[in-house]
Amino acid sequence: MAEPVHRTGHPAGPDPVRTLRTLFAEVLGRAEVDAGDSFTGLGGDSIQAIQVVSRARAAGLVVSTRDVLRADSVSALAATARAQGRVGEEAGPATPPRRLGPLAPTPIMGWLAELGGPVDTYNQSLVLRTPPGFGAAAAERTVQALLDTHEMLRLRLPDGIGATGAEPVVPPAGSVAAADLLEHVDARGTAEEEFPALTRERMRAARRLLSPRDGHMLRAVLLDRGPGHQGRLALVIHHLVVDGVSWRILQDDLRSCWTALTEGREPVLEPAATPFAHWADLLRAEATSGRRTAEADRWAAALREAPQPLAGVRPPGGLDPESPENTLTLTLGPDVTGPLLTTAPGLVNGTVNDVLLTALALAVLVRRGAEGADGADEEGADEEGAVLIDVEGHGREDVTDGTDLSRTVGWFTTVFPVRLALGRPDLDEARAGGPAVGAALRLVKEELRAVPDKGIGFGLLRHLNSRTGPGLAARGIPQIGFNYLGRFPMGGDAPWDAAPGHDFALDDADEGLPMAHAVEVNAAAHEGPDGLTLSATWTWAGNALPGPWVHDLAREWFTMLRAVVTHAARPDAGGLTPSDVSLAQVSQADLDTFESQLGALL
Repeated sequence: MAEPVHRTGHPAGPDPVRTLRTLFAEVLGRAEVDAGDSFTGLGGDSIQAIQVVSRARAAGLVVSTRDVLRADSVSALAATARAQGRVGEEAGPATPPRRLGPLAPTPIMGWLAELGGPVDTYNQSLVLRTPPGFGAAAAERTVQALLDTHEMLRLRLPDGIGATGAEPVVPPAGSVAAADLLEHVDARGTAEEEFPALTRERMRAARRLLSPRDGHMLRAVLLDRGPGHQGRLALVIHHLVVDGVSWRILQDDLRSCWTALTEGREPVLEPAATPFAHWADLLRAEATSGRRTAEADRWAAALREAPQPLAGVRPPGGLDPESPENTLTLTLGPDVTGPLLTTAPGLVNGTVNDVLLTALALAVLVRRGAEGADGADEEGADEEGAVLIDVEGHGREDVTDGTDLSRTVGWFTTVFPVRLALGRPDLDEARAGGPAVGAALRLVKEELRAVPDKGIGFGLLRHLNSRTGPGLAARGIPQIGFNYLGRFPMGGDAPWDAAPGHDFALDDADEGLPMAHAVEVNAAAHEGPDGLTLSATWTWAGNALPGPWVHDLAREWFTMLRAVVTHAARPDAGGLTPSDVSLAQVSQADLDTFESQLGALL
C-alpha cells in the first residue's frame, strides 16, 4: 500500500522552532517570523491557527489550536510541541476508527433543514490554478484521493435533506468514482481574460448535477489549456460537507497530490485524526450533558425580545429568498484593513470578531438614531443600546479531550446569538474615533469572551436536545446574521493558488431557499499583492428591509471600522478588561480608574 503523502520542506528534526517559524510565515503570508513573535500578535486568527496545526502535523509536530492561539511566542509554542512517532515518547490519542454507515445529524444540519426550502444544490466552490501538464488523468487520480480520504465528500442522503427520521449515510472509500464527477474541458486556445466567464459557465452546469440522494456531493471541472499553460480546476461541493476551514485542508491536499504525481507516486493522503462521524457522535452525547443543559437559561436570556425590529419591519410570514437584486458587496482598502485586523484587536487583547462586531453594533445604533429611535422602544425592551446578532463560528472547538479536527473535512459551522448592550454611547464621538469606540470595544470583547466554548452549546441545545430545543426555538432568531470567514490568500499566480475572478467559500443557495435572517453579512479578508483588503457581502430579504436602508447600514459599518483604526492610533487607546485579570469582582470602571491613575504617575 502506498504511504500517505506529507507536505515536504518542513522536517521537524531537532529544531521545532525553525519549523514553526516557517509555518507561521506560510499561513500568515509573511516573509519571515521571529522566534519571539506570537501568532495572535502577528494578526493570526483561530481559523489560521487550525491551518498551523494541520501543517505542523504533516511536518511531524503535534500542537493544539489552543496552544497556537495562547502561546506568547514561537519559542513558547515549540516548547509545548511533541514530535510524532518519537521513540520512547508516549503516543498521542489513537485515531478513532473510520465509522461508516448512518451519520448522526449535527446542529448545523438541523439548522439547514429548518429553513424549509430547496437545498439540493446549496454549495460552496473554489477555483484554483493548475500546473502546466495537469491533465484529465492527473485530475481524476487527485479527485479520487480526496474522495477516498475525506468520507464526508462521499455522503449520501437517501431520503433527502430534512426528511423525518432520515439519517445521512457514509459509504466506504472507493464507492464514489471521481470519473463520474469530473468534467474535462478542452480549453486550449482560451485567452486568460476569457477564463473567468468560461469557468463560471461550466460551474453553473456542475452545480445542477449535485445530488445528495445519489451521493454526488462534489463536482469537479478541469479546464485544460495543454501542457504549456496553467489551467483551472473548479470544485463545487455541497455545503453539507464543506466549510471555510475544509477548503484550506483541500487546497493543501491538492498541492500534496500534485507533488506525489510529479514524483511518480500514487496520491494517498493522510486521513483525519478525528473522523467527522466520530465528532457527530460526540456532539450528540454532549447535547444532553450537564454542562450544556446548564447553559439553556443563558441562551434564552440572549434571545429575549430584540430592542426593535430593523427598519421597523417585521414580515408577517417567512423571509424572502436571496436574490442578486438584494445583494451588495463593498471592499475596504489595505490602508484600513491592515491595522484593523492586526493592531486593533491587540488594543484590548481581543480578536478580529471583537472589532468587527463592535463596529457593526455601533452602525446599527446610528441607523436607529437616524430613524428617531433611542434604543428602548415602545415594545418594552429592558435595556438601551442593545443589538442582537446571530454569529457564525468555525465550530472546531476543543470541547472534548483527544480530538483533532485540523484535517477533518465537513460542515462544522456553529450559529449562536449574542446580545451586545452598549448603553448610550456618544455616536458622533465614536464615528470620529474617540474614546467611545474604545469603551464599546471593551464591552463587546467581554460579552463575546463570556460566551461558553465560543457558542457551540447553543446549537447542541437548540437542535440535538429534545428538552431544551422547543423552548429556544419558540424565541425565534436575531434579524442580523454575521460571519467572518477569515483571511484568504488571493492574487497569487503559482499552481494551486486561488484563481482571480471568483468568490472564495461564499454560500451559493438554491433558488427559493428562504433567508435565515433579515440581513446577513459575510466578510472575508483577502491577502493580495497590495496588502490586505476586507470584502463584505450584504444580503437581505426584500420583504423585511428596504435596499437603501441596508446600503446605509453597510456604509456606516465601514465608517465605524475606519473609526476603530483612527482610535487605535491614539496614545490612550486600549487597556485591560475584567477577563484579562484573575482578581475576582474587578469591574471595567475599576480597571479604567487604575490605568488612569497609573498613567498620571508615569
